Amino acid sequence: MKRLLRLFLILAALVIVPFWIWGGSFEAAMSPETLVTAFQASRDWAWLAGLGLLVIDLFLPVLGTAVMSALGLVYGWWLGGLLSALGSIGSGMLAYGLCFRLGRRAARWFAGEEGLAKGEHLFRGSLGGWLVALSRWMPVLPEVVACLAGIVRMPVRRFFLALCAGSVPMGFVFAWIGHSGTQQPVFALVLSAGLPPMIWLAFRSIYQAKRAAGDLKKKERPPEVGTKGGR
Repeated sequence: MKRLLRLFLILAALVIVPFWIWGGSFEAAMSPETLVTAFQASRDWAWLAGLGLLVIDLFLPVLGTAVMSALGLVYGWWLGGLLSALGSIGSGMLAYGLCFRLGRRAARWFAGEEGLAKGEHLFRGSLGGWLVALSRWMPVLPEVVACLAGIVRMPVRRFFLALCAGSVPMGFVFAWIGHSGTQQPVFALVLSAGLPPMIWLAFRSIYQAKRAAGDLKKKERPPEVGTKGGR
């Protein structure tokens, strides 16, 4: 598990470093007000720019929730939510696909076969789906978890369904926050700031409950009795 954690931290560092280098300039250039002004000025094709920004969030410190809120304000909660969900799904599938194809060899060097085996066990179980879905609401974690899922070869169908389960509601929620922000700015601000920690607390509770259930099953499992050879 330590080697798997090491791989997780390395991936997290690769995601965080661009924020350290360019985060300030991106934050200034991608404030909700700036995005809304730019999207409204180019409404006919701004939706494509919004999708592109959400997808390249894998490589650059894009403020995804700000983009989603701006899409919701400009296009309404329904179309803005659909665009936000598609962008988040596209980013997750890109991270998964790249690491599925290219990341296995480097991951084996960092985590070893044992670490990869533990990762495969984690992401092939029911907890892997929860990890993917709930991580979409967190900073940094979406890219890291999607990359890990690709590296350990989480089944693509399971990953896609879990990705949609997290990305679709998140896209519509933040688009609705942007859409309603003009009438209820204080409520929108509180909701957008409060949702991630609430989701994180829920994730921790689910993870701890499932881990406790798994430990209990291991304790209840009868010991294997060896069989002797023929007479």
